Amino acid sequence: MSFSGLLGWATKPPQAYLVYAICVVLVGGVSFYVGTLKPKHTPGLPPAPAATAPQSK
Repeated sequence: MSFSGLLGWATKPPQAYLVYAICVVLVGGVSFYVGTLKPKHTPGLPPAPAATAPQSK
């Protein structure tokens, strides 16, 4: 079975619903996993200064 044959099979109505549901679950799972990752902090760098608004004199 070629890729175009598989794509044609997966886009017909009965299979398309299942393919869509699998894609939604995969995207949700990957998004949840990425959201749980902790960012890597580079040691030795000072924290960025807080942004302040200019003060008028």
